[in-house]
Amino acid sequence: MAVVINTNASAAYASMNLTKSSDLLQKSLARLSSGSRISAPADDAGGLAVSMKLAAAIKRTDASAVNVSNALSFLQTQAGSLKSAAAVLDRMSELGTLAGDVTKSSSDIQNYSTEFTNLALELNKLTSDSFNGISLFSAAATGNLNVFLSEDGSQTMAIHQAALFGVYSNNTSLGSITGASISAVTSSIQSLATLMATNGAQASRLQFALDSLNVNKVNLEAANSRIYDVDVAAETTKLARANILVQSGAAMLSQANAASQIALKLLQ
Repeated sequence: MAVVINTNASAAYASMNLTKSSDLLQKSLARLSSGSRISAPADDAGGLAVSMKLAAAIKRTDASAVNVSNALSFLQTQAGSLKSAAAVLDRMSELGTLAGDVTKSSSDIQNYSTEFTNLALELNKLTSDSFNGISLFSAAATGNLNVFLSEDGSQTMAIHQAALFGVYSNNTSLGSITGASISAVTSSIQSLATLMATNGAQASRLQFALDSLNVNKVNLEAANSRIYDVDVAAETTKLARANILVQSGAAMLSQANAASQIALKLLQ
């Protein structure tokens, strides 16, 4: 190999390798310090795009789980009001039966009627119960609130705003005690039982939907982690290798620069 002064090919080659090793070292340091395998978009452009979509889906799943939990709380609050209404109707049916006793005087029946009327007012009050300003019960025969069960909005469920108003309006006064008036109360109890069954069924479905959302969130996080998170064990091995290469490259560059000193000795 010729001895030259203007060009030091060995030093240039050693410098190039040192630059590459230094870049690898900086990349490993960035990954380990951030905990992310993708420290810059250029590291894995496709993986970054997928990770961004997964991260957004995770946040939407979290938000959907909150919404479903709130809907479940709505139904639980509604169930509490339905239980109160059931207790009121039970007492009203009992009063209707007691007032049918032939040994009762008109004043006795009037006393029963007074309690019956007050219970009817309590039943009416329950129809105006609400959850966070949203009415628990609808004056119409049907009333539904749509709940999104999936993060992409493709799956929905309609929870029922029970028509408790109809149960109330059929039992406003004791009136004359006949079989028909007793049957009106018992019919209301049957209607209320159906409403409670519907409430329970919808609450059960929402609980399963919430469980499904939580499972989906865990799976999405695992998938995103495989793309975005750094494997610390593997990356520390790369860091050690890059660190050694940088040190050896710096030493070899120093040696390559020193080799040009031979030309000065020949000129002496």
